[in-house]
Parts: sequence; structure tokens; C-alpha cells
Amino acid sequence: MRYKEISGKEIVDVNQGARLGILGQTDMEINEKTGQIESFIIPNYKWFGLKKEGEETRIRWDSIRKIGDDMIIIDPDKIR
Repeated sequence: MRYKEISGKEIVDVNQGARLGILGQTDMEINEKTGQIESFIIPNYKWFGLKKEGEETRIRWDSIRKIGDDMIIIDPDKIR
């Protein structure tokens, strides 16, 4: 799968029903030795005073449970 095929999809925590961001508005951590994606880093923005700007959410590649047509479903227990 190429990055352009998953770019633009919503990242959703299925347990909370929460939208975490859109892939494409993220950074990636890549293992320099293997070239594999280790995690996506999603910046958080201030929404109604709930989150501080500058905080980020890391979603490890192994937390992805399903990549669908419009969204990426993640296991929230593996978010750090």
C-alpha cells in the first residue's frame, strides 16, 4: 500500500467513537534501518479548551485494526 492510498482518511478510535485526525495532517516515525512506518504523530489543536495546542497523539502502526475506504480504525489501547 502506498501513502497516497491512505492519505486523507480519517483516523477513528472505534471504542470512543472519536475522530483523532486525518492522515495527511500527520507526521510519521520511520525506522531508519528497515524503512517501515512505526507510528503516526497527530498534532492536537485547541478545541473548546479541552486540549492544549502543541500536544500530540502517537498512533503506532501495530494499533491499526482496519483500513477502510474512508477511515482507519485503531485500537485505542495502543495509543501513546
